[in-house]
Amino acid sequence: MNLQAPPIPEEADTAPEERFFVEALARGLAVMRSFDQQHERLTISEVARRTELNRATARRFLLTLQALGYVASDGKFFWLTPKVLSLGHAYLSSTPLPRLLQPVLEQVSEELHESCSASILEDGEIVYIARAATRRVISIGLGVGSRLPAYCTSMGRVLLAALEADQLRAYLDSTPLLPLTPYTLTDPERLRAELERVRAQGYALVDQELELGLRSIAVPVRNARGRVLAAMNVGVQAGRVSREEMLERFLPVLQHAAQGRTPLLGI
Repeated sequence: MNLQAPPIPEEADTAPEERFFVEALARGLAVMRSFDQQHERLTISEVARRTELNRATARRFLLTLQALGYVASDGKFFWLTPKVLSLGHAYLSSTPLPRLLQPVLEQVSEELHESCSASILEDGEIVYIARAATRRVISIGLGVGSRLPAYCTSMGRVLLAALEADQLRAYLDSTPLLPLTPYTLTDPERLRAELERVRAQGYALVDQELELGLRSIAVPVRNARGRVLAAMNVGVQAGRVSREEMLERFLPVLQHAAQGRTPLLGI
């Protein structure tokens, strides 16, 4: 009698990340991300359409999220509850970066009398992780967790300029460069050249490419080893502050503030 255990089937054709991928979790997160500022209340059918799930699957995920308290419903429409904020709070409380940058943003904002923000790059967009606001210079309400396109924002260009060549190539190949204003840079090769310039000069100045009347300037925030961890910017109303003033007065303040954090960012 052969008592040898049968061989374990090989999984050489399956990448480790695929073997450990939990599709149900990914779908549940997609359902949560289907809600945004333009889609605050959604029906089951609308969620199914936005997530490319069938209606029965979308319904199960929505009811599960409702049972967990992340979603509420009136029987027809669903919407996110404040409990969702606990997920973002977990990130903010578990990483020192926002806590280290917040007082710096406040100092810059107080010195320049303008709003100052910090962001990271995630899924081709910038995500605000800290902000000190003095006045509203953009029609979109911005706060921690807000997301904006990277290609037409000053912080986005600083972060894109820090990517490896293959990462930047993948971004440009997969991201539609939409003309949000008449000034938006939408040609991939021109954007690539602009990012090279941003990398060389160490800052990005974006003039009314995201929204008419908005001008902003950003610098990278590096750790002690020189790796770019985030970007920091100041946004102004274009009619009040010229490009020249941003370069002559705003840029040195931003650079000094960003460099002052370097010894503390051992991340």
